[in-house]
Amino acid sequence: MNRNHLALFHAVAKAGSISRGAVAIRVSQPAVSKQIGELENALGVRLLDRLPRGCELTEAGRILADYAHRWCSLEQDAKRAIEEYRGLKRGRLTVGASLTIGGYLLPGALAEFHRRYPDIELKIEIANTESIRRSLLDGVFELGLTEGPIESGELDSAVFFQDELVVIAPVGHALLKKKTAATVREICREPFLLREEGSGTRAVVEQALRRKGLTVKPLMSLASPEAIKNAVAAGLGIAVVSRLIIEQELRAGSLGVIPLKDLTIRRPLYRQCLCNRTPSPALLKFSEVLRTVKLPANAKVT
Repeated sequence: MNRNHLALFHAVAKAGSISRGAVAIRVSQPAVSKQIGELENALGVRLLDRLPRGCELTEAGRILADYAHRWCSLEQDAKRAIEEYRGLKRGRLTVGASLTIGGYLLPGALAEFHRRYPDIELKIEIANTESIRRSLLDGVFELGLTEGPIESGELDSAVFFQDELVVIAPVGHALLKKKTAATVREICREPFLLREEGSGTRAVVEQALRRKGLTVKPLMSLASPEAIKNAVAAGLGIAVVSRLIIEQELRAGSLGVIPLKDLTIRRPLYRQCLCNRTPSPALLKFSEVLRTVKLPANAKVT
């Protein structure tokens, strides 16, 4: 039994005769009769009784007609579902984002995407770069947005923003009162707060210091930008963070930025996808939104 035989039989059963069924599907009556006969031979039962005034379904024909009707309805549902998927009337997008991106860059893009495509289900998970790498490779996320590069031949990685990292200190800190910019060696002598192991921000900071031949032993490691800011504001130490996350604190006067004379830390933010995975229509449109959405003042699109 093949798809064409079943479609022809469904048309005949629905129309009540071979001739009317043939007209409905625009196939000649002899061709329909021939293929119905082939279907009967394949199944080993008679499906239609050919009568002087048309045809009548046999008991086997009525059984098959019920299945044929359900199959044709399911086929139409499948076609409609795919059309809705292509037209972004259904579907989902799963995104993993690093903490800074998820908290400060992504909300505007998500709001704009939802405004344009309200029928797409969005699933967003905030995690560090290493967690996102694992989830991308496991197929949990379709898109990863990270603050550090991911070394993997299985992932396609591209820069989508440029960010600047700055040294922050509590208001009144001695290095904020200096008339000249501080040096990297000076900040490395201070109690230092870092993000947790696996964080893209931490990796960028440690790499920048290594290029200067320096390392720091953190006073403590904290797992979120908010925790870092609060700890610095409380006087526990200094930290290097994205300029994106401190706009409110700078305006409120609770934190200050220590200018450095011998170091500027800029970092690319990365868009990661699994290699050779066909992007969904939702992902393609979301990528467009990421390129066009209004950004925070210090973000630079690439």
